[in-house]
Amino acid sequence: MFTKLPEWAAVRAEYENSKNFDLRKAFVADKKRAEKFTVEAAGLTLDYSKNLVSDKMMKALVALAKSKDINLRGAIRDMFEGKKINRLENRPVLHIALRNRCNRPIKVDGRDVMPDVNEVLARMGKFAAKVRSGKWRGFTGKRIRHIVNIGIGGSDLGPAMAARALRPFYGKEGDAMSFSFVSNIDATHIAEALRGKEPEETLFIVASKTFTTIETCTNAATAKAWLLKKLKDEKAVAKHFVALSTNAEEVAKFGIDTANMFGFWDWVGGRYSLPSAIGLSLMLAIGEANFGRLLDGYHAMDEHFRSAPFERNLPVIMALLGVLYNNLHNAQSYAVLPYDQYLELFAAYLQQLDMESNGKGIDRTGARVSYETGPIEWGASGTNGQHAFYQLIHQGTKLIPADFIGFCKSHNPIGAHHDILMANFFAQTEALAFGKTAAEALADPKTAKDAAAAGITVAELAPFNVFDGNRPTNTIMAEQLTPEILGSLIALYEHKVFTQGVIWDIYSFDQWGVQLGKVLAGNISKGLVPDYDSSTKALMKMYKNLRSS
Repeated sequence: MFTKLPEWAAVRAEYENSKNFDLRKAFVADKKRAEKFTVEAAGLTLDYSKNLVSDKMMKALVALAKSKDINLRGAIRDMFEGKKINRLENRPVLHIALRNRCNRPIKVDGRDVMPDVNEVLARMGKFAAKVRSGKWRGFTGKRIRHIVNIGIGGSDLGPAMAARALRPFYGKEGDAMSFSFVSNIDATHIAEALRGKEPEETLFIVASKTFTTIETCTNAATAKAWLLKKLKDEKAVAKHFVALSTNAEEVAKFGIDTANMFGFWDWVGGRYSLPSAIGLSLMLAIGEANFGRLLDGYHAMDEHFRSAPFERNLPVIMALLGVLYNNLHNAQSYAVLPYDQYLELFAAYLQQLDMESNGKGIDRTGARVSYETGPIEWGASGTNGQHAFYQLIHQGTKLIPADFIGFCKSHNPIGAHHDILMANFFAQTEALAFGKTAAEALADPKTAKDAAAAGITVAELAPFNVFDGNRPTNTIMAEQLTPEILGSLIALYEHKVFTQGVIWDIYSFDQWGVQLGKVLAGNISKGLVPDYDSSTKALMKMYKNLRSS
């Protein structure tokens, strides 16, 4: 239990000693604060100087990471060496093998997994090249123009997010196709995805490791029925469906040629699976070369995390800051705010990564934890959030640490758009850190103007224009959003989550919490509801009556 460690006692003591910490004073007192609290790796620059930390606090936090009892360095080594750190499922955790660009041997039960990883990547590349070039044709000989990825969870969020993020890298081949992602069991999702498409020109990618996931299989069956209604020949399925799965029997039973089945492994968690065969839709969009660049970015951050000292280690620093706010400042949530429209799905992607990994209340011994673990994660892109929820971050009663992600170059350099966007980007972290005092509010000409317009005095309006400041932020910047940078950014957050799981002594790579709802849904669909649950029975009765009326 990390809260019993002397290193945590030192962190807590420094927290108690610095409760009056003030970012304005800290920057005035140390002219090199920004330089001191800025680190770079894998194309990313992290400025964490606008956090509520002193030199002493950072040293105490790093000492916690170095604690022999926590053994973070050993945990990192175990993951990269293929040890079975997912103890409750007796599996290694090897998403890092999927992007192991140096091809260093990584063994599971004495067998190097890299030849298998490379073989699947090569098959994906050949298939993507055929579809993108037009050599792969539909059943009637027409070119494929629509790609529909059917999956859920990591089999949907990852490729959907990345396909949106890397839209500038489609090239003429990717631009000639549309890409849709269907996950929800709600029929509306697949109905809208199929609207306006021609079956002869549509290729479906069915992503389910076991090929038994109820949402995915139901949507796939609907897609198959839609296809056959027009093409009227079961043989057409093999030309319009491919599978990302390991269950050859069920894949073949569905009608998919197992030669077009791309496998992955039980040591790849769904939310970490984008660099695997799950990324096939993304490879179809951006091509094999750009997909390789994505893997390069992942690998660069992997190597940094594996080898960099904790004092200069981006994922470790972000993890430690998160633990500080979560466990001492009582911050319940955490915002991720990318100032790039192409990253509009990034916060949703990170929600699964973080909350499914570290949303646990049981430690590794099976005991209930006595401290907070994973925070609520949320966010939105660019200035949209400024006109929605930033009010709460600036002046609300809740402390909400935030990551701001920005880029020096836009893929769409139109007029002054990017300069205005980035002006907002810089202004927000400045305002959150340093705020606005009562004296500044009283002296601000805008306060006087607004007061006159409202028919009240400056003194009456001034308190509403006071900003406390001391709202912590990280600033993450890169030159431009590229495949390499996206890979590096995803890996940064993956390893941050891993580090926090190690500190909190929880298992980050299972998700037992999603299972109970699945079981109960299966029971309810059969009409099985416990006698004590009069609420669910009454709601089901209402549903059945109104549905049939």
